[in-house]
Amino acid sequence: MEEKQQLYCLLKFIGESDNPVGSGSACLALCNAGHQVSEATCGRLLRELDERGLTEKIGFKGRVLTSAGRDYLHTLVQEKKRYQFSQQLAKLVRSRNKEELLDILVARKAIERELARLAALKINNEQCRSLERTVNLSLNSDQNVEESDLSFHNAITEIAGNRVLKAALNLIRQDAQLSPVLVYIRRQVHSKVFADHFQIFKAVASRNPDAAEKAMVEHIENLIVDVNKYWSHVHSGEEAENS
Repeated sequence: MEEKQQLYCLLKFIGESDNPVGSGSACLALCNAGHQVSEATCGRLLRELDERGLTEKIGFKGRVLTSAGRDYLHTLVQEKKRYQFSQQLAKLVRSRNKEELLDILVARKAIERELARLAALKINNEQCRSLERTVNLSLNSDQNVEESDLSFHNAITEIAGNRVLKAALNLIRQDAQLSPVLVYIRRQVHSKVFADHFQIFKAVASRNPDAAEKAMVEHIENLIVDVNKYWSHVHSGEEAENS
């Protein structure tokens, strides 16, 4: 892991430099970034980048990134962002109150079960196709999971067309951190985030209000189970650390 961080630091430094980078400045960049390495170690890392085709030497001027190097650096940057976001979410979840989340989910269940029923009664063909695209996009990609979760529930709410229920749900979900927190919890307990959405979609698309209500209730109850499971795991982990 440490060497990967060093390679990332080197690639980033070379990629951001206007001119070819020499070994001396590369070594200094590593040290300034908190990596205590010798010139010999830095030289070995640079040769490794050359051998992997991520950098190339421009005579005696130094090194520049190759196209493969730029692509690899982009991959590392995205990995770093995902890791940092995951760490931020973990910290955010630890700051939340379990009982508060459960209360919110109970309230959501009371409102969203009726929204799902209304959506099944009112949905038209165009809305059905749009909702199907939303579900398929969610099932086929892990990107923007929180945004996809919000998009699905918002679509059900819009199709239902009840302004009072919409206002009540918006009041409950006004905390912008709620959706990413719940998605993070479901990931940690290895729950399928969008499998429930597909069941709700099938019921709404078939214009079956009873099935739509049942699918939505099961979805929220699964969330409640996942929240309890997550806190149980966290609690058991803390006990293990303290024993």
